[in-house]
Amino acid sequence: MSDSSCPYKDIAQVSAAAANIVNYASLIAAFYGSESYTKQPYHTSALSGIAWVNELIHGHPKRIYTELGVRLHVFICLVITLCQMGYADSQKGVTVEEQLAIFLYIIHSVLS
Repeated sequence: MSDSSCPYKDIAQVSAAAANIVNYASLIAAFYGSESYTKQPYHTSALSGIAWVNELIHGHPKRIYTELGVRLHVFICLVITLCQMGYADSQKGVTVEEQLAIFLYIIHSVLS
């Protein structure tokens, strides 16, 4: 039998191609879906409060931007401006830097 005499050859090729597409799609879905099911802790710092803020200030430059949504020089300018406007450390012992970091973290988390 020649290839041109088999009427099902085209159907077989189309179904094989469709099966390959389905297989590739399922592999891609499994690959991307696995990242959302793999739980990896993000907030692993043992520090909190002002120690965490100092870690952001003195640590990797991209980290403060990742956590607070502003670059280090902007954060420092905001702290200086707040202090010049008369804002001071709270009576509960929370520094201006920490108060600003909490505010920016919440705003950045909501907008992300």
